Parts: sequence; C-alpha cells; structure tokens
Amino acid sequence: MADRPYVLLSCCVSLDGCLDDCSECRLVLSNEADLDRVDAVRAGCDAILVGAGTVRADDPRLLVRDAARREERRRRGRPEHPLKVTVTEGGKLDPQARFFTTGDGPKLVYCASGCLPDVGAAVGERAVLVDAGPTVSMRGVAEDLHRRGVRRLLVEGGASVLTQFLDEGVADELQLAVAPLLVGDPQAPRLLGPSGRPPGRARLVDVEQVGDVVVLRYALSGRYGERVGVTVEERIEEE
Repeated sequence: MADRPYVLLSCCVSLDGCLDDCSECRLVLSNEADLDRVDAVRAGCDAILVGAGTVRADDPRLLVRDAARREERRRRGRPEHPLKVTVTEGGKLDPQARFFTTGDGPKLVYCASGCLPDVGAAVGERAVLVDAGPTVSMRGVAEDLHRRGVRRLLVEGGASVLTQFLDEGVADELQLAVAPLLVGDPQAPRLLGPSGRPPGRARLVDVEQVGDVVVLRYALSGRYGERVGVTVEERIEEE
C-alpha cells in the first residue's frame, strides 16, 4: 500500500507557459466552465494544498462551490469541503486570509521549524500547525497527510510548490489547462520554476476542450491507472 496520497497537480497556463503575469493584479487565465471542472475535481479530493505565496497573492477560499457536490460529499459521510493545507518556510501568513476564515473544516499549516513560533503567534487557533523540520519537504508533507487519512491530494500551486512536488517525484497526475492568450513576459512565473528539474517525458492520457480552454491530462507515475477514465462523480459513486 502506498505511504502517501494520490497526488494530482492542477493549474492553468497561458500559451507561452505562464501561470500569471508580473502585475499586482492576479491574471485570471481560466474560464467559468473550467473553474466548474476544477470544482468537481476538488469535490473528489480529501485535501487541497497551496503554498503560502498563493494564500498571500490570490487569497483563495479553497472550497467546493457547487451545493450539489457539497451535498453529495455529506451523503457519503465526508466533510462538506476538503481539508485545507498550506506550507511555509517564511511564516508570513495573514490570519484574516480566506484560507483561515472561510469554511468550517480544519486547516493545516506545515511550517519550517524556524518560523513555527511566528506562525503560531499570527494564526493562533485558526489552524493546526505542523513542524515540518528545517526545510519543508513535499514528500514529508504528503506522507504526514496520508497518516491523517488523506488518500487523494489536490495541489493547486503556486509555481514553487508545483516545482517541489515535481522535483521530489511526489506527483501522480497533472491536469494542465491551457488558456488562449500570451503573457509575453520572460519574468512571469511558470509551472516549473528556475530551480526545477524536468521530470522526464510524461504520458498524455486525455485531452478535453472546455470552452476556449484545452485541458491536458498527463500521467506522471504508474499510479495513474488507478483512476484512468473515471470522472470525479463516478469515483464518488463507486465509493
């Protein structure tokens, strides 16, 4: 039996591979239909993870938006929303961020040991803090989440976190949405950060057009076959 969850990376990029531009405002690359697709993916997962930089920059709620999907989770004896998870090595987290203030479920913050006291002082009882050691390892985070009962983990960014999961070989699937626009800025963040090591040739298993966005689904490990061809709704129904 695997000692970590099935890890699914999800992001949307421009035609030139950018996750965002360099402006102060977040660049929304996806469309409403694709955001609904991602909502369905969230509904089929046990936890959603983003980096602290994404919490600061995008202030995401990380909730299942669709009421019918939330009801289906409740009917299956699952929490209304997946567990929220973030990781930080610098400790700069705002307790008023929607990561902490929205949703009734628990929140986990994996902290490098050096910033643990600062994070604890800032967020108080809004989240459970986990000492991740001198540096935060994504494999260590995934293994700890598995011990907490997480079997399917959705990673939504940002660039440094996605790069770490790829670098450490702790990813089983990539759902890559490609938006029909060009950012044209060589300094803009990309899926694989400057320190990243390409994981090798991935296996394309599905292509789907969602409005003006194309979603490419890649297998990154041999575990992909556990869910190949199964939609989130079908997966919930099977359980």
